[in-house]
Amino acid sequence: MSTTLAKAYQEWEDTTLKKALSRAPERKDRFQTSSGIPIKRLYTAADTAGRDDQAALSFPGQYPFTRGVQPTMYRGRFWTMRQYAGFGTAEESNARYRYLLDQGQTGLSVAFDLPTQMGRDSDHQLAAGEVGRAGVAIDSLADMETLLNGIPLDKVSTSMTINSTAAILLALYLVVAEKQGVAWDKVNGTIQNDLLKEYIARGTYIYPPSPSLRIITDIFAFCADHVPNWNTISISGYHIREAGSTAAQEIAFTLADGIAYVDAALSVGLDVDRFASRLSFFFNVHNNIFEEVAKFRAARRLWAKIMKERFGSKNPRSWMLRTHAQTAGSTLTAQQPDNNIIRVTLQALAGVLGGTNSLHTNSKDEALALPTEDAVRVALRTQQVIAYESGAADTIDPLAGSYYVESLTDELEAQAVEYIEHIDELGGAVKAIEAGYQQREIHDAAFRAQRAVEEKQQIIVGVNDFTVEEASGNELLKIDLRLEQRQKEKLAAVRAERNQAAAQAALERVEATARDGGNLMPVLIDAVRAYASLGEISDRLRNVFGEYQAPSFM
Repeated sequence: MSTTLAKAYQEWEDTTLKKALSRAPERKDRFQTSSGIPIKRLYTAADTAGRDDQAALSFPGQYPFTRGVQPTMYRGRFWTMRQYAGFGTAEESNARYRYLLDQGQTGLSVAFDLPTQMGRDSDHQLAAGEVGRAGVAIDSLADMETLLNGIPLDKVSTSMTINSTAAILLALYLVVAEKQGVAWDKVNGTIQNDLLKEYIARGTYIYPPSPSLRIITDIFAFCADHVPNWNTISISGYHIREAGSTAAQEIAFTLADGIAYVDAALSVGLDVDRFASRLSFFFNVHNNIFEEVAKFRAARRLWAKIMKERFGSKNPRSWMLRTHAQTAGSTLTAQQPDNNIIRVTLQALAGVLGGTNSLHTNSKDEALALPTEDAVRVALRTQQVIAYESGAADTIDPLAGSYYVESLTDELEAQAVEYIEHIDELGGAVKAIEAGYQQREIHDAAFRAQRAVEEKQQIIVGVNDFTVEEASGNELLKIDLRLEQRQKEKLAAVRAERNQAAAQAALERVEATARDGGNLMPVLIDAVRAYASLGEISDRLRNVFGEYQAPSFM
């Protein structure tokens, strides 16, 4: 702090502030962010003194991309507006997608049910009661053809939230594109394909880490040659944050996973600049607007440094952290659900001010059920109002230069670096996961956050304060209980009508390739072309890779 500024600050404290505090003391709130960063009463130029702003910020579209990965950002085009959707049958989900596209959505985001995520067909005993519940049921190419019926895959970008079975779903998508007459180099989209965060925070894994990484690097290599516009992984901090992490942990654990994926690809001989430009990221957007804005900025800057300095990549596109964002499901409340519209609006605004490239806004009723058509329309309109009416998209990185935001950006980056360095000391992300490090850190952060709510240090409007008596009976989306039987019948028909010899031969090749080596993607594509089911393919891989059993960290 310069002498002049320090003197003026002290004079303000001794006069104006002292008088105000004598009349009305400050609130007794916890003035800190979710990452435990103390929030000062006032930020001044002293809080960013001594740093090289040109090196730390540069310009949009230039290293280190603090201010955004595109030179014009939203002045060129708005972020991709996606609404995560999928429920029941492929027919029902297709109708929802068509509705959303008609309402101005600019990209699809597909939710799959738990059996699909876990590599189980709808007629498997472990799928009972879960078919079509958390997303759409996809058992075979027939379902994927129905899901994407009438949707031009050369014009619509599709994000698929799928991990353990990501390679199979990508194969299904590519074969549908093929049937539409769309060349693979014309399709555009993303598979989540992030297994490491499943071991940390979510649990929809099938195979152990080593074969899971093998499948991921097979996808990297195949898409680099055949599907160049496809984002081969969406390295996800979203679920890490939903599990209870802080913003700093979300950055650190996500980027540490990214480092592990790059290391895995390099270990099988891939050149870093051959695949790194197709890596993408997926972040949460929580309630603290300024911390969330700073989080996106810090993550972009840190990833650029990692790719350039740690991995020696030469292509500037390899340095870019391109991210999809979703508003925080864990902040939605069943109580007074209309309040969720306000939460989602603030979170969406934070994502936009932070420079996200793609955005999903949650619906107000998601703490109670899958969203109704009316609720999802309001969620989409939230993005459109921000885009067209708020002015937030009219200039690039509008909060740059804020003493508070720049200080938070620097502090979040510093905390994330400390976590990543500790993960390196443990042997990298996989070794740290096996030791339970990230899991314990998240559990501790979640415990602190829950205790703050229970002790009313953190107010959740309508939950632990400002409560009202509420009548039940909101209009909620209800899944037809009969759909599970219909899905089983549809799968049985596919199995009965396909060329059995071709399907079985394709499945044999999947298992042989898994055992003997070679890229799995070509044989997976052949298998889905032959209408082998997702469960049948996954079982062949289970025969070779086994299933992961989570260790106890108690």
